[in-house]
Amino acid sequence: MKKILLITGMIFFLLACGSKEADKKTRLEQLRKEHEKITEEIMKLEKEVNPAGTLVAVNVTTEALLKKPFEHFIEVQGRIDGNENIGVSPRNQGGVVTKIPVHEGDFVTKGQVLAELDAEVLKQQLVDLQNKLAFATDIFNRQKALWDQKIGSEVQYLKAKNDMESVQNGINTLQDQIKMSVITSPIDGNVEDIPIKVGQMASSASPTPCFRIVNFSRAKALADVGESYSSKVKTGDAVKVFLPDLNVEIEQQVTFSSKYINPTNRTFLVEVALPNNGITYRANMIAVLRIKDYSNPAAIAIPQGYIQNSPDEGQYVFVGSEENGKKMARKRAIVTLNSFNGLTEIVSGLNEGDRIITAGYKDLYDGQLINF
Repeated sequence: MKKILLITGMIFFLLACGSKEADKKTRLEQLRKEHEKITEEIMKLEKEVNPAGTLVAVNVTTEALLKKPFEHFIEVQGRIDGNENIGVSPRNQGGVVTKIPVHEGDFVTKGQVLAELDAEVLKQQLVDLQNKLAFATDIFNRQKALWDQKIGSEVQYLKAKNDMESVQNGINTLQDQIKMSVITSPIDGNVEDIPIKVGQMASSASPTPCFRIVNFSRAKALADVGESYSSKVKTGDAVKVFLPDLNVEIEQQVTFSSKYINPTNRTFLVEVALPNNGITYRANMIAVLRIKDYSNPAAIAIPQGYIQNSPDEGQYVFVGSEENGKKMARKRAIVTLNSFNGLTEIVSGLNEGDRIITAGYKDLYDGQLINF
């Protein structure tokens, strides 16, 4: 019984919340209609009270519209990375780390030793094979001397030669394995991370590399851009890379726009090469990419705050007009296109030279007397 009452109460609560939300929307629509009706009544009464048109003008501020360049940017957050950012692991099956001669932050050159792995067993095997090689070489030399004197058979000579060469090949293989027990740097760069420690097992199969070497002599900004922009972003597009941590903005071009859409998050990769101009880049530093996808060299663009909306008339602004020697506010319906950084491009309804009302426009009506 208690459960039934609890469920019933929850249902009534949800219905009440939904009812309140619907009431708010209905009330808002009513107020908008009342506002329009009141505005019309004000205009009618003002004309009746002042038939001669001796109305008190409202002070407003206007600004003449000029055509200016307008640009739209796609803004995405990305990261900084080195053009060479490499995880280094053992080249062989791995082994126990016996020595790490470098530290995090050290600059290393290509081929420099980063760590040594335990290779004692391999070294002992090498000594054993070297002894066998000495014996096999001695047998071969003896057999060769006999063969040169036409003593013995050719089979004995070839077998001695094959035994010697086989041991030599085994030595070469062991020496290569011993070399691979030393982890070296494949590039010039800085040691950024050393997750492995002396005494731990280092393996090429581990998902975590033993070292991370990053070369920031050539840095780049990376960002994942939404699939919806795939037709708008391409290699060569102008881009502004903003580094908020350094308060620096760099103007570059998109150097790579991937043709592959990641099925997990429906994005594609964009890369921007960064100049080596004294800026200290750091791996995974935040980078905001502003990629230009639209440009109009002669557009009429106004601040978004000047645009008003009406349920019946749509978007409109007020402009100042001089008619029969009087200055009036005129409502002008507009059509917008793109918006960016607080500005909206107007494609219809306004012309160059129109005086848009920039202050005092909130309570105006069409035909109201104004001073500007």
